[in-house]
Amino acid sequence: MTPFMSHTCYQCRRWQRQGWGLACLVVLVLGLMLLWTHSASAMTAKHYTELTLPPLPAVQLPATERFRLGNGMVVYLLEDHEWPLVRGSLLFQAGNRWDPPAQVGLAEISGDLLRTGGTTQHRAAEIDQWLEDRAASIEAGVGKSMGRLSFSGLREHHESLLALVAEMLQAPAVEPERFQLAIRRRQGVIERRNDQPNAQAEREFYKLIYGAESPYARTQELNTLAAIQPQDVQQFYQTYLAPSRCILGIAGDFDAAQMKQTVERIFGKWQDPPQLPPLPPLPTISVDRTPATVVIDRPHLSQSYIYTGQLGGTLRDPDVFHLYVLNGVLNGFGGRLFNELRSRQGLAYSVYAAWNPEFDYEGVFYGVGQTQTAATATFLAALRQEIERLQHEPITAAELAYAKESILNSFVFNFRDSVQILNRLMRYEYYGLPKDFIFRYQQAVKTATARDVQRVAQQHLTPNTWRTLIVGNGRELQTQALPHSEFRPF
Repeated sequence: MTPFMSHTCYQCRRWQRQGWGLACLVVLVLGLMLLWTHSASAMTAKHYTELTLPPLPAVQLPATERFRLGNGMVVYLLEDHEWPLVRGSLLFQAGNRWDPPAQVGLAEISGDLLRTGGTTQHRAAEIDQWLEDRAASIEAGVGKSMGRLSFSGLREHHESLLALVAEMLQAPAVEPERFQLAIRRRQGVIERRNDQPNAQAEREFYKLIYGAESPYARTQELNTLAAIQPQDVQQFYQTYLAPSRCILGIAGDFDAAQMKQTVERIFGKWQDPPQLPPLPPLPTISVDRTPATVVIDRPHLSQSYIYTGQLGGTLRDPDVFHLYVLNGVLNGFGGRLFNELRSRQGLAYSVYAAWNPEFDYEGVFYGVGQTQTAATATFLAALRQEIERLQHEPITAAELAYAKESILNSFVFNFRDSVQILNRLMRYEYYGLPKDFIFRYQQAVKTATARDVQRVAQQHLTPNTWRTLIVGNGRELQTQALPHSEFRPF
């Protein structure tokens, strides 16, 4: 074949390809035009207010198995064969509310090191590598009132993964390098914690409600971290890690009968120490209920960051479900605070309120907002006026329907996957709540009336006693009528 012929054939082939490409492009454009025309017609066929949606399906809990090992550990199993995974968590009775006053941070440091500090059989680096090689994970931590260790891995590694979890619980080590790293990380958090004014306002608000030294409000400081030593962490483990104080939950791709045998083999030999110390009593809450306004002066700020409120009860309060409906009336794009303070009066960049109870101690009710410095006093007055309006005037039928629909439509997201369901059942048992607690919540919301909302607003909210924390420009705020005000330097 001559070069000319070769070139001619190549050119013909190129034209042929271009011709087919052009034809395909024309067909594609025509198809997209037809699709767009059909879609546009479909989208304009009905206004969204004319759409008819089916009722929400009833939520059904999947079958779970609960049993107790001979050592006292409670175990939940939930089969879920959607993915070849085994996941779960272990709850243990601990909490930073029991930290010694001079060692605030001990529980959280101990929680970190339960995962990162190694064991007496394996160094921390070996554990890290083992997990990475198998695409598995183990995480641990201790919060205000609960310790948790969670895990996840492929089905074929689940026995080794559970054995490693058991090893961490029964033989935790505190490697010196990892201990120092955990301390340094928390020191860094302290040094940066005022970078966000809103976070500072929230933290100091809790101190204003509970008291600065309360176990429910105190914060880690550099000196309290410096007082923690590795032997203190080991003592924490000896005090709080015991099978009779644990609830284990496992969900995933397994046979429940076989998993029960596996759990008994891996965790059954773990025993409480002979002299297991009793858990400390829950800290009492003794608060100053007189109204107060504290301003933390940050002169460079052009807006105020505000938290205001009161104590907010527990989940055992018989009115708690109606108080959640009250939350729904106040919040969201259709709620009173957004409509009135943000949209109509233009007083806030963001605003919301929440009745936020805790499981076994009193939580808080707070109103939160960010507003221009000059509008701070006006914002606070408008927020309290909305609360008083709930007390003096029944809400409208439309507001009640909006609140209830918002809550009930989001209810299904409490059951997105098996681990979430299992964690909820375990948490209810941990705190001694009934297993059907969330369904009682659903039913109470459905049957709530406008009178119920007004009654709980009258009985539980006392805006004339609220305590307020503002982070903002103190010099400008001093010119406003802020009642019971105290100004503190940054």
